[in-house]
Amino acid sequence: MIDRAAFFDTVRASLFGGWLSSFQVEGMTLILDEWDRRKLTDTRHLAYALATTFHETGAKMQPVREGGGEAYLKAKPYYPWVGEGLVQVTWEVNARKFGATKPGDCMSWPVALRALFDGMGQGLFTGKKLADYFGATVNDPVDARRIVNGTDKAEVIAGYHRLFLAAIGSTSAVAMVAPVAPVPAVPVAPPQHIDKLAPAPAPTTWGDWLKSAFFKRTAQ
Repeated sequence: MIDRAAFFDTVRASLFGGWLSSFQVEGMTLILDEWDRRKLTDTRHLAYALATTFHETGAKMQPVREGGGEAYLKAKPYYPWVGEGLVQVTWEVNARKFGATKPGDCMSWPVALRALFDGMGQGLFTGKKLADYFGATVNDPVDARRIVNGTDKAEVIAGYHRLFLAAIGSTSAVAMVAPVAPVPAVPVAPPQHIDKLAPAPAPTTWGDWLKSAFFKRTAQ
């Protein structure tokens, strides 16, 4: 069992700049609940799902809709099935894999969780799945980005994975494989289509950066 109090205390400091909103706590709680409900065991998979959610939602840890305005979105070939969810699911054929019957359904928690866990666990996004990168003989959080989106921000998300795995507090799942070179954590840079805020001046510390970026977002 994951010590949730310790988990939230750790990610609050390491990933969220010392402060968590109720929405961020709710989102991570629902992801942890789904992990428990499915009786999954490799905590590297959970850490990578959380790291992907952290990146894809701009640290909100809630389902988000692709940004840019309706005129921008209507120019997309997949409109009206625009990016939605904890992982940005686009195109009708992809959204329907997870139970969506109309645009907007991937914003609901049941569908968003199904997309996160089935999409990454079964390889329903790109054909690549979590077990391809985290298993008895492999431990590759960098190339694991291929599960969702090629190599886009692969090393950044691997850094988030390392911090989430530390917060989960289990090394038993990775002791059987050769360690990978540590990936430095990089301050969260939300995907451009989710958050188009102007960049803030570079702070002097990791915690200061996250605080300034997070408060700027929530003030909108």
